[in-house]
Amino acid sequence: MTAATLTIATTTDEVEAAAKSAHAAFLSAAGTDPSTRAGWLDAVAQALRENAGELVPLGVADTHLAEARLQGELKRSAFQLELLAGEVRSGVVLDAVIDHTDPDWGMGPRPDIRRVNVPLGVVGVFGASNFPFAFSVMGGDSASALAAGCAVLHKIHPGHKTLALRTAEVVVEALRNAGAPEGLFAVVDGRPAAEAMVDHPLVKAIGFTGSTAGGRALFNRVSARPEPIPFYGELGSINPVFVLPEAWSSRSADILSGYAASFTMGMGQFCTKPGVLFIPDSATEDLLRGALAPALEQAPLAKLLTPGLRNSFGQARDGVAGFDGVRALVPGSDDEAPSPTVLLTDAAAVRSNPEILRQEMFGPATVVVRYSSPAVLPELAQAMEGQLTATIHADDADDAGDLLRTLTGIAGRVLWNGWPTGVTVSHAQQHGGPYPATTAPGTTSVGTAAVGRFTRPVAYQDVPDSALNPALQEANPWGIRRRVDGRFDDAPSGFGEAVR
Repeated sequence: MTAATLTIATTTDEVEAAAKSAHAAFLSAAGTDPSTRAGWLDAVAQALRENAGELVPLGVADTHLAEARLQGELKRSAFQLELLAGEVRSGVVLDAVIDHTDPDWGMGPRPDIRRVNVPLGVVGVFGASNFPFAFSVMGGDSASALAAGCAVLHKIHPGHKTLALRTAEVVVEALRNAGAPEGLFAVVDGRPAAEAMVDHPLVKAIGFTGSTAGGRALFNRVSARPEPIPFYGELGSINPVFVLPEAWSSRSADILSGYAASFTMGMGQFCTKPGVLFIPDSATEDLLRGALAPALEQAPLAKLLTPGLRNSFGQARDGVAGFDGVRALVPGSDDEAPSPTVLLTDAAAVRSNPEILRQEMFGPATVVVRYSSPAVLPELAQAMEGQLTATIHADDADDAGDLLRTLTGIAGRVLWNGWPTGVTVSHAQQHGGPYPATTAPGTTSVGTAAVGRFTRPVAYQDVPDSALNPALQEANPWGIRRRVDGRFDDAPSGFGEAVR
């Protein structure tokens, strides 16, 4: 497939045409059985793997990211598509529920009511700068929107444009060869086209991963539409790590080594990068510097993803370093590929100025906060804004109950004795959190539950069986798992395919 076969919408008129084509494709695919829709996802996964030898080098050239990192991302993207395909086949994404007529229902005679999830329509997806496979052309938002039965208009990210366009070609060709309707996936490029996509009345939801400022501007624009639509934005997160006294006493060296590796991974350009570490004030500066400096010297350095990100990182790092009570423990550098920076402060300073805990430094920099008593940790945690993750390092003798409850209130994922920079794709995964981590804290952008963002439930009351969606017909022609009269039934033998 050549670049000439990929239509790229760059003007308002071209977005208009792409949106109409995507809507037509959505309508054409609306009645497709789960097995067919799942087959489209599998075809894209296979195409990504088959073209990895071309796509990964393009990613290296575009982003400065290591080949191994990009290979892992592509593998993740393909796996995610196949995992979602299994969910589609099983019928889980449809959440079909049937309540038969019941004259003896507890609150009076009950009519026949049947509910099923239906796709929203055309979904606009913004590619992310920091994950050119996992959160871009066929990343989590695009994959889950297709799994939901939606069409996708993808806004490519300028930070890896060559890779994005070639990936889009691979996706379009795979969908076409699998028999999907033409226009089910298309791309837009440039700010005018992006604004036209967000404003278009046929676009029914937006997925976004990026900065707090950019995401909030888009959120406001979506909310100002004559018909506001869901905006699923992942904006910013500090991802605090709290080390309790007994854990610190027994394994401080391991904790500092793990922390150094986590906050420098990918040059600190992960949305789950730990940006602040709380430790007991028994930790001396000499101990901290002696443990962190050698570990940070081993961290591989590379240019940040874009010049704009490099400038923003420097400004954010210097801004936090300029707060009263904050000083450099490990100063880092101002090189084009900056060496890591560790800033040091204490609980009194962050109590006086909670902004120290709220400034995201998207790059290789972090803040260490020393505290005098673990009793103050819930209070310090409460001073933070919404987070994607929060981590506790504790041993059996540590009392983490109050802190765990507090972190449950501010974070979407709470880790115990681990590091947040690994985000597996699974059924139970939750990648979201209260604002500003995301604009929709009840949802996730990673894992099988991500599909639910792009569906809505519709109930049918006393509708004749022949007129119903096949997911709700008595014979269960699609062979999916359903909840009937309050009890879950298994799909008929030989129908559907179990999720992994």
